[in-house]
Amino acid sequence: MYARYKTEFNFPVHYHEEYELNFIENAKGVRRVVGSSIEEIDDYELVLVGPNIPHAWFTYKCKSESIFEVTIQFHRDLFHEIFLKRNQLNFIRNLFERSLKGLSFSRRTIERVAPRLKALAEKEGFDSVLELMAILHDLSLSPDSRTLSEDISYNTDLIYSDSQRIDKAVDFMNGNFSRTIRLAEAAELVEMAETAFSRFFKAKTGITFVDYLNDIRLGHASRLLIDTTNPVQEIAQECGFTSLTNFNRIFKKRKGFVPKDFREKHGTPNKKKIV
Repeated sequence: MYARYKTEFNFPVHYHEEYELNFIENAKGVRRVVGSSIEEIDDYELVLVGPNIPHAWFTYKCKSESIFEVTIQFHRDLFHEIFLKRNQLNFIRNLFERSLKGLSFSRRTIERVAPRLKALAEKEGFDSVLELMAILHDLSLSPDSRTLSEDISYNTDLIYSDSQRIDKAVDFMNGNFSRTIRLAEAAELVEMAETAFSRFFKAKTGITFVDYLNDIRLGHASRLLIDTTNPVQEIAQECGFTSLTNFNRIFKKRKGFVPKDFREKHGTPNKKKIV
């Protein structure tokens, strides 16, 4: 974990296997991206991001010169499946399951746990692990948290079983979404027959391979529509859609707007063309 003061956010959209708990103070106007969710935050922010969800924070409209941030990353192995199946820890298990779409906490909850998050940076070793568990337990009991991203839906078994194959397939999709990807390529990568892999992927993530891939592409396309003036057709091609008609159809189905209207609604001031 780390705690620091900063004047801007400039780390690009990224994802990783670890869970990430982010507390941010004095950063009103910062833009948060978690999966398909794009929101402008207030002066207090606390978000738990699950494994392999694209996420980032951007300075955007924030004018603060003294932003405070605490970032805590921990691997899923910190809490073994058998451990979490105990009745006393059902709330934490549910917290982790919900974090697979990104989980945002209310100001009331943030104000309650903020002092402990700040103090956690001073703890070491076993004491820090115990305090992290206690904080996560308190967050799991919060009645007013909300999920952020609605595009990608995971089966909760993904947290613990067959995760390496899923992670490998997801990494492959994230690294190659800009080109045509065949199901057979991903199946071969994880050493499974194509039909078996298709069933396996749907069972473990809750959606088909194609829908998952389109969600990744739409996430990247949404950010390009917001942050650049690049033509819609160019963005569609850059994000792996083979035709503008198909891009418009899928985008409207998932976002409720065609790309042009989405850009007008969410566009960033002073954006520029990226070449």
